[in-house]
Amino acid sequence: MSFEGSEIRFDSNGDEMLGYLATPASGRGPGVLVLQEWWGLVDHIRDVCDRFAREGFVALAPDLYRGDATSDPDAAGRLMMDLEIPRAARDLDAAVRALLSQDAVDGPQVGAIGFCMGGQLALYAATRNAKVRAVADFYGVHPNVSLDLSGLDAAVLGIFAELDAFVPPATARKLQQDLLDAGKRADFRIFDEADHAFFNDTRPDVYNASAAAEAWNLTLNFFRAELR
Repeated sequence: MSFEGSEIRFDSNGDEMLGYLATPASGRGPGVLVLQEWWGLVDHIRDVCDRFAREGFVALAPDLYRGDATSDPDAAGRLMMDLEIPRAARDLDAAVRALLSQDAVDGPQVGAIGFCMGGQLALYAATRNAKVRAVADFYGVHPNVSLDLSGLDAAVLGIFAELDAFVPPATARKLQQDLLDAGKRADFRIFDEADHAFFNDTRPDVYNASAAAEAWNLTLNFFRAELR
């Protein structure tokens, strides 16, 4: 698989981090953070960045595992649970700064999208950092990440799945209600006949092409509206 973007390096509290950056052919666009599933910064996430770039966005995927990645579910679970949340918080802030430092990025704020673990981290980043104006949470879950919604100014698009055993529909509906009760803007969609990770087209066991296409269009329209 060939990619259109490139690897970049940026500072996070004195540590060097890597990330994958994709820029639109136009040369400029709104910035979007793309946050990994529990597998790590794998080719699927790089491809999502490239897809955003083709739609006119500047997309950055930070490597939150600092070089580790896997295709084994047991190893992925260990990597997710071993992720140090305070360090991840610093890395997310650093990634926001790195993205906004790019000359190609329009505007003073960015969007954040994440999948599985990354969905929860995208929402977490927005509760801590007012530079994150819009969040697309794709079936987000991380048991060690708690959310203080009082700090959230971003609009939230929730993308979830009816058959998801990791984030059941009841959990998604509760999150949406918590957001609405806190006075936040939240629009959630639970896709029928779709399972956890249905957007990941490298996983034929769960990929749902029609749901993924609809979710992608919802996401593009959401970011275009919020990041004007």
